[in-house]
Amino acid sequence: IPQSLESPIRKVREAATAVTQSMASDEEILEPDALAERARVKGAVQEIATIAGKLLKMGDTHVLWYEPTFSTLHLAPLSVSHVLRSNLLTQSPVIATSATLTVGNGFDAMAKSIGFIVGEDGDQDVKDGEIDPANLQTMDVGSPFDFANQGMLYLPKHLPEPTRDGTAPQILEELGELIDAAGGRTLALFSSWRGVEAADIHLRKVLSERPISIITQKRGDAVAPLVERFAADETSVLLGTMSLWQGVDVPGNSCILVAIDRLPFPRPDEPVLAARSALADTAGGSGFMQVSVPRAALLLAQGAGRLIRSIDDRGVVAIMDSRIVTKRYGQILLNSMPPLWRTNDKEIVRNSLRRLAETMKE
Repeated sequence: IPQSLESPIRKVREAATAVTQSMASDEEILEPDALAERARVKGAVQEIATIAGKLLKMGDTHVLWYEPTFSTLHLAPLSVSHVLRSNLLTQSPVIATSATLTVGNGFDAMAKSIGFIVGEDGDQDVKDGEIDPANLQTMDVGSPFDFANQGMLYLPKHLPEPTRDGTAPQILEELGELIDAAGGRTLALFSSWRGVEAADIHLRKVLSERPISIITQKRGDAVAPLVERFAADETSVLLGTMSLWQGVDVPGNSCILVAIDRLPFPRPDEPVLAARSALADTAGGSGFMQVSVPRAALLLAQGAGRLIRSIDDRGVVAIMDSRIVTKRYGQILLNSMPPLWRTNDKEIVRNSLRRLAETMKE
């Protein structure tokens, strides 16, 4: 926190502590209502003292930000690895499992982030009694799905790179063509509400004469009802943002195309990730490569994982962001995804979607 705030915060802590210490003991109050009110007030004042104390101790290991929408002050650690290592990993054997633990075919990013390996998050070298990185064992057991034969990864490198101005018209136009070829049956994932809204307007216009229904997630919508509608209607398209990138399970004919509008890099205004990036840069590393790329790789793998949900599923994952094939970090992202058969030929993809959609009508 700024030095100019240290003295006022210290005074708040001292005043709150003095108030709690000076309050009469609960035994002196006989009325139940007054007793309950006294306990509530005392607890609130104690919380103020606790928060003020945490603010004074936060240093460079925490990030502080204010959220005006809810009038909330947030304080979060930049890393939880040292807490997990001290309180869990060094106490007993730990088994961690997930479908998305690897980044770029490796476990290092995950291992560092949760404390299995000392990383670039400000922790010191492993001390006596703490976890020895040599004791870390990792295993990728693969998947029951035959991704190369069940699905296709479309990487249209001819499309323009995304800009801050929103989704490019060329991307929306190609998205409409793919959805048309699939006869609906599409989960379209966007990294922003502006992208969802732009796609909604464009698709309702270009697909107005096709028997395709469009389901658009609105701010505040519950995810479950949207997914139920999407699964029940094979001709539907579900447009949504980050809450649909994981946990959506729609096997069968309702989803043969998963389209991703842009690489899901963290937004610059995400306080914790921005602070982690700044810390990595200050330490001589690269915040982008150490924080943003692993985060995007995880989300991209989760988003692409919405397509193949059973051994009978078939379809296409389309990443409408050419940076995945034109930038050097693109290979890290690709290595983190399911090993689908890759192509950048739009006609191959459209014809495949048409044939797949036709077989589902039979």
